[in-house]
Amino acid sequence: MNRRTFLGAAVASLVAAACSSAPKAVSTTAPATPSPTPGPPATKATVELVKGGSFSFTLRADKAPQTVARFAQKARAGFYDNLTFHRVEDWVVQGGDPLGNGTGGEKVPSEYNDLPFAIGALGIARGQDPAINNGSQFFVTKKDSQFLNNQYTNFGMVTSGIDVVNGIKIGDRMKTIRIE
Repeated sequence: MNRRTFLGAAVASLVAAACSSAPKAVSTTAPATPSPTPGPPATKATVELVKGGSFSFTLRADKAPQTVARFAQKARAGFYDNLTFHRVEDWVVQGGDPLGNGTGGEKVPSEYNDLPFAIGALGIARGQDPAINNGSQFFVTKKDSQFLNNQYTNFGMVTSGIDVVNGIKIGDRMKTIRIE
């Protein structure tokens, strides 16, 4: 259910309840997590690992504004501190799951764009429904991964430390993510 439909149904239920003499139960389905409140513009992020080393990347708010705002908001709040990289393959590393196993994180709308998934591209994980992204899990491509184009939200590109990305192992922890 989209936000407009949900709000319309909620208002109609409230009006009907207010006009009725008998109280009525209102049943609604929770919508996807709302978009974050904009903070200072975020253009760069640096991930520091607990084991040492860091990598930096540009953030492309011009191509994925809600994704970048959500990521920056979570990073500034310390959400990613001490979370693990739970998925490491020859072509990708993925982390940011609050449960640490690839199943955690809220549902948010996808933001597809024309950025290619080249080496060092940052993307947001998603499940079976292409309209819904994960709200916290992100990945970095270690190999050219054009097959992800227009299938996942691309929101940035590694600018330094790709060697650190390539050295990440399953279970490695993020010390913090700094946003600039």
